[in-house]
Parts: sequence; C-alpha cells; structure tokens
Amino acid sequence: MKSRIDPLTIAAMTVTVVSISATAPLTAAATASPLAMAFWRNCLGFAVLGPLLLLLRRREVVRVARGERGILRREQWRPLVFGFLGATALALHFAAFMTSTRLTSVAMSTALVATQPVWQALIAAVQGAKASRRTWTGLLLSVAGAAAAAGLDIKSGGTALLGDLLALVGAIAQAGYTALSEKSRADVSTPLYSTFTSLVCGMELLVVCRLADIPLTGFDRSTQLSLLGLLLLPQILGLGSLNFVLGRTSATTMSVLLLLETPVAALAAWQFMGQDIVIATIPGLLLIIVGATIVVTSGGEQFAPALDEHGVATPRPAHPPHFPQSAPVPQRLTFPRTAGRDPRLDWATYTESPTITLTYHGAGAFDTLSMRKPRHTAEEEPFIDDPTVSLTAPTRRR
Repeated sequence: MKSRIDPLTIAAMTVTVVSISATAPLTAAATASPLAMAFWRNCLGFAVLGPLLLLLRRREVVRVARGERGILRREQWRPLVFGFLGATALALHFAAFMTSTRLTSVAMSTALVATQPVWQALIAAVQGAKASRRTWTGLLLSVAGAAAAAGLDIKSGGTALLGDLLALVGAIAQAGYTALSEKSRADVSTPLYSTFTSLVCGMELLVVCRLADIPLTGFDRSTQLSLLGLLLLPQILGLGSLNFVLGRTSATTMSVLLLLETPVAALAAWQFMGQDIVIATIPGLLLIIVGATIVVTSGGEQFAPALDEHGVATPRPAHPPHFPQSAPVPQRLTFPRTAGRDPRLDWATYTESPTITLTYHGAGAFDTLSMRKPRHTAEEEPFIDDPTVSLTAPTRRR
C-alpha cells in the first residue's frame, strides 16, 4: 500500500495514539472493580460495534442468521470453537490488563502489555515457523527491558510486582487471542468477528462478576466519567481514526505508532493522576519499545518459510499459482458445474489482513482490505472439475 502522509493523516494518527493511550489512565482512575470495568468496557465495545455492523454488513448478518453461510455445518465447528477460545483469551486480557493498572504504574502496565508482538512471535515459533535473526534480536531486547524495568518492583516489593506479572499475562492473552483469531476467521468478516468476540467476552466477564459477587452498578462519579471516557476516546475516536488511517498507510506503520501508547499514557498519568515516572525505569521501558518495534517491523522477514517433512522450504506464492489446462480435445459442449471451486482462489487466503495483527486491547479495525483474488477475463475458460474436458468453442459473456 502506498502511504499518503498529509496533514489530515498526521492529525488522524495523533488522535488514534492519544485516544488509545487514554485506556490505562482512565481504568486506573476509576474506583470500581477492574473486572466490572472490563465487563463494561466490552459492553461499550459491543454498543459501538453492533450498530456499525448492522450499518456496514447488514446483508452478511442476515445471511448468517438465516444459515445461508452454513456457519454451523460440521466443518465450521472447529473455527467456531477457536472463536470462543479467542473471546476467552480476550476476556483474560481485559481482566489482567485492567487489574494491573491498579497494582503497578500506568507506564509499566502499558509497556509490558506492548510486548504482545513478542509473545505472538514466540507462539508462531512454537507452531513451527522459523524466526529470523532480526526477530530474535527484538525478542531479546524486549525481555531485557522487561527484566530491567521490573527489577525495581522486585526490590520495592508490595503489589507492584503482581501488577507487572498481570500485565505480562494480559500481553500473552492478547497474543493468544490474535493466534486463535487467525484460525477461526474462516467464513466471517472482521466487523462480524469483532462484534462476536466482544459479545462473548462480555458475557464471560458477566458470569465471573456474578460468581464473585462483584457489583456492576452504583458507581461513583469518577468511575462513571472513566466509563464515558473509555467510550468516547479509545472506542469511538480511536477506532474511527484508526480505520481512516489504515486507508492511507500500512498496518506496520500503525503498529509501530501504537507502541507510543506507553510514553503518552505515562505522561497522562503523571499530569492528571500525579503518578511519578521513575527515572531508573526509563532505560528498561525504552528497551521494551525498541524490541517490540523491531519485531513489528520485521514484516515478511519475521519468519522464514517452514520446512516440510523432507527439509524443503515451502514459501508462500507471490502470485496465484498457474494450473495448466490440457490440450483441447474435440468433444461435445460441456457447461461448468456451479459446485466446482477454482483452487486458484485458495491463494487469496494468503492475503494478510492488518486487522488480525493490528489490534489494540482486543479492538479490531473495520478494514476495507479486499481479498486479492485472481482476475478473470471474458475470454478465459471457466473452471471445470474434470481437466481433461474442455470447450470446443470459446465462451462468450451474455
């Protein structure tokens, strides 16, 4: 994608980073239970995503509701299960991250949660992908920075170390949500999937709050203002401006810019909440950001092609594979069967969607990326299940 960096795009980038950076300070400023805040955070997300889904993808919702997509067929149960697991990982992310903002500083919480790309790279490595040297360098820098920054909390004791550990759990859960989402998004669009996960995540957090007898109403004014701020800033302004920017620049660029959430959130907590920034933690926080930046910017070099059972690399095709047709044999005119599927269309699944890798605290963008399917001309033969059968006359579009 060719980036268009103009004053309007720069302004939208600024709004995106500032709005998303308000998540941790607003959560830390509230007095309600973090689990209750996590529940309402997802309810607010569903309240925004639901109407947008009905507005932008109404036909898709109707088709799924009527079963025309066959979403509950036997072969679709596996993606559905991964979707529920992804929503559970998202619920764990919200619960751990929002609790960590109360136990440790906003700077430490946001910096450790920003290591999500690092854990996502490790998950991919466990699944068999071979990480490049550039990626491992970023991993080591992030780990070293986390150890250096958390070392002060270990010495000071108290609940700060627990908050650091919960922030890391939130990052790992976010990485797990991303990995599970890649396996579950088989037949639904990003808006529908984001709305689905917000709904399931909110229902799971509701059950936890009820079992733990956590009140969900009767909040004081500071909590009400925090919830209102979460709705207006990260959910509406952040999501809207992020979608606008994604139409003008790459997902990698925005992934790097979103790492600025740590310093911006730390400055906001210092200005409005009086949280001092410990000078000794700055080198570690910088190492975390630099390491995560290296991992994010690795791009196509992040993982080398996986090897098959014979030790031969199997890279992704850069172009749709060509399936040669047999030489024409004079036979009777045969019409293609509509049930047949051109295997060249499977190449379109290799297209990377930035809304899977580009998520902030579980919120995915309503991208406008379309699948790069092979183009067919009017003179091209339609696909026939039997490659030995061909048309004796050229097909014409009526």
